[in-house]
Amino acid sequence: MTDLERAIEAALFAAEEPMTVEVLASFLGDAANADVRDALKSLGEAYSERGVHLVERGKHWHFETAPDLAHLLRKEKEQVRRLSRAATEVLAIIAYHEPVSRAEIESIRGVQTSGGTLDVLMEAGWVKIAGRREVPGRPTIYATTPEFLDHFGLTSRRNLPGIAELKATGLLDPVDDAFEALTDSGDEQEEAEDVA
Repeated sequence: MTDLERAIEAALFAAEEPMTVEVLASFLGDAANADVRDALKSLGEAYSERGVHLVERGKHWHFETAPDLAHLLRKEKEQVRRLSRAATEVLAIIAYHEPVSRAEIESIRGVQTSGGTLDVLMEAGWVKIAGRREVPGRPTIYATTPEFLDHFGLTSRRNLPGIAELKATGLLDPVDDAFEALTDSGDEQEEAEDVA
């Protein structure tokens, strides 16, 4: 390997972007464009049987992984995405009440549900459009998918935890329990006043 070939090899490995013959020639100082082209051709032949190839794309030269080895370097990274509280609530409502329309979801939640929330759940593959309700206006109804069951380790919707299980795991808000206790004691007090 000549000194020019070594210099071109080093320049291309260190470069952040592919380089043209002209840029390489000016980068190397006094090298002629014809000499750089010859050196690139020689380097291309030398790298043709290796794990990386020297290639020209749009008059720009760079090293790239050999096509037959590209699958070894491709990694699928699982991206962890946290659901917002609204998305979690909507998902739970759909899972426990499916098939359910957007109006029914909003009625249960007590607040308006944005279309983006449903889009996020559909992108995740956990919710799908299950058809239209046979009522005036024919609203779209939503249901969970097999991917939802798979992701949460459920064999069917019957395996969803009940209220007692959710309370036992601490997933239900203790404020709700306190509110229920208050309303229960208030009802008992009203009954006692009515009797007296």
